[in-house]
Amino acid sequence: MAEWVFTEEQQALRTAVRKFCAENFDEATVRRLMESEPRFDPAVWRRLGSELGVLGMSVPEADGGVGGSLVDQAVAVEEFGATLACGPLFGTVYLAIPALVACPAGTARDELLGALVEGERTAAFAPDPVTEAGGALTGTAAQVVDAGAADVLLIAATGADGLGLYAVDLNGPGVQRDSLVTMDLTRPQARIVLDGAPAGLLAGPAEAQRVIDHALQVGSALLAVEQVGAAQHLLDLAVDYAKSRLQFGRQIGSFQAIKHKLADMLVDLEHARSAAYHAVWALADGSDDPALAASIAQAISSAAFSRIAADAIQVHGGIGFTWEHQAHLYFKRAATDAALLGSAEQHRSRVAEMVLDTAVAQSNAAPVATG
Repeated sequence: MAEWVFTEEQQALRTAVRKFCAENFDEATVRRLMESEPRFDPAVWRRLGSELGVLGMSVPEADGGVGGSLVDQAVAVEEFGATLACGPLFGTVYLAIPALVACPAGTARDELLGALVEGERTAAFAPDPVTEAGGALTGTAAQVVDAGAADVLLIAATGADGLGLYAVDLNGPGVQRDSLVTMDLTRPQARIVLDGAPAGLLAGPAEAQRVIDHALQVGSALLAVEQVGAAQHLLDLAVDYAKSRLQFGRQIGSFQAIKHKLADMLVDLEHARSAAYHAVWALADGSDDPALAASIAQAISSAAFSRIAADAIQVHGGIGFTWEHQAHLYFKRAATDAALLGSAEQHRSRVAEMVLDTAVAQSNAAPVATG
C-alpha cells in the first residue's frame, strides 16, 4: 500500500491560503457577507483567482490553469471549509470548472474556463436535465447552489439528439432567478426558470454523461474535503473551550464524559479525512475507482461533519447554538452540505450497488466446479 504525504509545496500552499482566509473570511466578515447581496465580495473572489491562483489549481496550464493536481486544489478547499469562506466555491470550483476541463476544447469552453479560473466570472451547475429545442432551453432547476449571483449556468438538457451539457447566460433573456430561503446563509441557493433561454453547447451526446459524472465525482470529493476542514475547526474550538471553561472549580475537559466526546470527534474526523483525500487521490491518479471512492468519501464525511457539529455544540453547552456563537453556523453548513450531492444514506446505497451487487454478479457468473 502506498503512503501518501503532502509535499513541501502543498504545505506552503496551505499556509498561504490559511493566511488569506484569516484576513478575508474572519467570523465578522462572514456574518456581514452572508447577509449582503451578492453574498460574497467580488474583489476578494478575483484575488483568489488572479493573486492566489486557487480557483483552478488542477486545470492544465494550456487551459489557463496553474497545472497543479486535484490534491493541490483539495488543500486549498480544506482551508476554505475551516473558515466557511463566502463565495461561489461549490458551483464554480467544485463542479463547473471540473466539468469544463472534461469538455471537448472549443472557443466558448476555453474562454469560459479561463474567466472562471481567473475569478472574472462565476458559475453554477445543474445536472438534472431540462428540455432543449433549437439551441434554446426550457425547464426549471429547482435548487441550484450559487445560482443567485452566478454569471453562467452549466446545465444538462435533453433534445432531439440526446443529452447535452449547455452554458446559459444567467443575465440573458428567457431566464428567471428566484432566491431561496435556506438554512445556511453562507451557501445561497436559487430556483432557475428557463423559457427559451439561448444556450451554447459544451458537450454533446457522446460526451455529456461522462462530463457530468466526472464533475459530480470531483464535486463530491472536494465537498468532503471542505467538510473535513470545517469539522477540524469545530474540534479545535471544542478542545479550546474544554480547556478554558471551568465547572465546579475544574476544567470541563477533565470530566470523563467530555474527554470521551472529544475523542469520538477526533476519530470521526480522521476517518473522514482519510476517506476524503483517498477520493481526491483516486480522481487525481486513477489509483482507485473514482465513483466508488467519491461515494465513500461523501457517505463518511457528511455523517462525520454532522456528528462533530452536534457534539461541538454539546461541549459548548447552550452558548453553542446561540446566534452569537459561530458553532451554529457550522451546524447549519453541515446540515446543508449533507444534502447537496446526495445524503450519506444515498451514497452508502451507491457503494452497496457498486461493491455488493458486482460481487454477487461475478459470483453467479463463475463456473461451478464439479467432480
